[in-house]
Amino acid sequence: MYLSILKSKIHCATVTEANLHYMGSITIDEGLMKAAGLVEGEHVHVVNNNNGERIETYVITGNEGSGCICLNGAAARKFQVGDEIIIMSFAQMTPEEAQTFKPKVIFPDGPDNRL
Repeated sequence: MYLSILKSKIHCATVTEANLHYMGSITIDEGLMKAAGLVEGEHVHVVNNNNGERIETYVITGNEGSGCICLNGAAARKFQVGDEIIIMSFAQMTPEEAQTFKPKVIFPDGPDNRL
């Protein structure tokens, strides 16, 4: 049996862009991705603290140091610039692995998403 365990979390980041005319996904500053242990194409859950919306999508790498958190495609209708969000990824592991696993959780500072 495998459990789905929190692997990575970017807690209380600020949406910096919403691009309706992009195919879909979330673009995240590469520095934030590295700090949280996320990789391009990884499946993530995104929660909007301002309105309660929740989506699942995949990660696209943004320019490192830009602070970019951009919701693309249809998600741009559910997230607006300035919204506070949580980005989470999960990993499958055995109950034994889960006992000692510690997720990477980062807390960007302010609307510029600085570490």
